[in-house]
Amino acid sequence: MSNFGIDEQLEIIESGAEQIVPLADLRKKLERSQASGAPLRIKLGVDPTAPDLHLGHAVPLRKLRQFQDCGHTVVLIIGDFTALIGDPSGRSVTRPPLTPEEVAANAETYIEQAFKILDPEKTELRHNSEWLSPLGFADLLKITSKFTVARIIERDDFDKRLKEQKPISLHELLYPMAQAYDSVAIEADVELGGTDQLFNLLAGRELMEKSGMEPQIALTMPLLVGTDGVQKMSKSYQNYVGLTDDPADMFGKVMSIPDELMPSYFRLATAESLGEIKAIEAGLADGSLHPGQLKRRLARDIVGLYYGIEAAAESEAAFDRIFKQHAMPTDIAEVTIDWGSASNDEGRIFLPALMNQHGLASSSGEARRLIDGGGVKIDGEALAAKSYELEPAALQGKVLQVGKRKYLKLN
Repeated sequence: MSNFGIDEQLEIIESGAEQIVPLADLRKKLERSQASGAPLRIKLGVDPTAPDLHLGHAVPLRKLRQFQDCGHTVVLIIGDFTALIGDPSGRSVTRPPLTPEEVAANAETYIEQAFKILDPEKTELRHNSEWLSPLGFADLLKITSKFTVARIIERDDFDKRLKEQKPISLHELLYPMAQAYDSVAIEADVELGGTDQLFNLLAGRELMEKSGMEPQIALTMPLLVGTDGVQKMSKSYQNYVGLTDDPADMFGKVMSIPDELMPSYFRLATAESLGEIKAIEAGLADGSLHPGQLKRRLARDIVGLYYGIEAAAESEAAFDRIFKQHAMPTDIAEVTIDWGSASNDEGRIFLPALMNQHGLASSSGEARRLIDGGGVKIDGEALAAKSYELEPAALQGKVLQVGKRKYLKLN
């Protein structure tokens, strides 16, 4: 069991958390765990709806790791069954369900990335199809009889869609019950989720209590703000730091966050001790710590977590070469292009399509916006606005740079 006392565990668990419902019951569970020597069972359910994770997805995983460091057992539930329904949390329309093949492929990469954070020795990996697939219609009726329609449509997203006369599919109403049954099946002591998951977590408490079990504690974590400093971290907002980003790109993205986000990033995205985080916050507040140096430390911490200390140092050196010495990276990826087939009828290359094809822009439209904004360079020279079509000779053997961190040698 843990070397931490009850008060120390509570301080660690509360750090960065949005809500703990109810906090007094968590203390009781911790006291009983310490007295009996039996670890608490800490649940996180994830529907593998996308293959790659970013630092925002890692926030609850980092909190799970803190529970593990306090001596408790994490039960990571892969929602291979619930992903077929689609979580309606925060949705204004019905989420399209995934195919079993998509779920399986996404789950494989999710688990691989999650174990970059979690201790496998203290993690129980489960799939909710184990207990949800065998349920018959009579079982489903028994579960649904423990909830009222009024209770389910209290959810903010359901209530909003009803008021806006937007459709709600019947299967969406079953999602919170399915997630709640997960807690019953694995006998959870605590369940984690984002702030948008509070309703589902409380549904788990309700079903456990009505099933004659001690209800779980609901613990929500805030949504991590993205590198733009405005929106929550999301691939759709292009403001994310991916767990599979290469080290140099990860370092550069962290260095781009606004200074005011550093305290939350240290709390939610690093493995720094609570005492060290408090010292960092105090140093920022009184001016004794330089924000630029502190952000470098943050970037090293995050890269080091996923790639190791050596990769973090190399990423910082690469960052200095590019941004302080204005030099190009030494390991630029190269691509060989068939210039004849890539040319249009006028013998020119449509650069936005080329950028999109090779991952330098998410679409041709984004590529045009980058060019017009001066964010695209050839051998260090920025292209003029509207420079969409170029002669092959202007590109052959040149280095195409997009933004501050994307480079491609065109052969």
